[in-house]
Amino acid sequence: MIRILIADDHAVVRDGLRMILETHGDIRVVAETSDGMETVKKVKTANPDVILMDISMPNLNGIEATRRIVEHHPAIKVVILSMHSTAEDIFRALQAGAIGYLLKESAGAEVIQAVMSAHAGKRYLSRKVDDIVIDSYIRERRMDTATSPLELLSSREREVLQMVAEGKTSSEIAAILFLSAKTVETYRSRLMQKLGLKDIPSLVKFAMEQGMV
Repeated sequence: MIRILIADDHAVVRDGLRMILETHGDIRVVAETSDGMETVKKVKTANPDVILMDISMPNLNGIEATRRIVEHHPAIKVVILSMHSTAEDIFRALQAGAIGYLLKESAGAEVIQAVMSAHAGKRYLSRKVDDIVIDSYIRERRMDTATSPLELLSSREREVLQMVAEGKTSSEIAAILFLSAKTVETYRSRLMQKLGLKDIPSLVKFAMEQGMV
């Protein structure tokens, strides 16, 4: 039995995927989540074999959630769900440790195959994604990964950056991350210093350009 966790902030997507997956006798959906932070926490109790992870979720996006899960639970396989097929998004997903990348537009027809492949330890990319182009892109990007602005930031700094870009206040961020508002302000100042930015609108623009929100 393959245990599945579905992570997507749209209930209709979760319901649709559950309906398709549970038509297969060897697959069982053991949990559903609606944001990245919740997904990271839920892994500990749900113990899934495969996670279907939406790339765009509140509080912690699917890329960062994948990075954390794979780091602490390497046996769990993550398949990213996305509406976008840009090389940048796919590269970031695979670099974070995802074993698959599934376009939402074709998820209905491919999700069973994606889950079975991931569970077997095989990479699965949606049929509309050109494997040769992506492999080439990954090889090129590995050479300059160290120069990527996001690589300058710690995991916590990336969390704060995303929430700032989502319009959350320092107090709201502090409550979510169990920090003091003063500590969040310190992180914000450090972000601007590291990235060479002068104000919050610049931080928001940077996060959007990096595909974090």
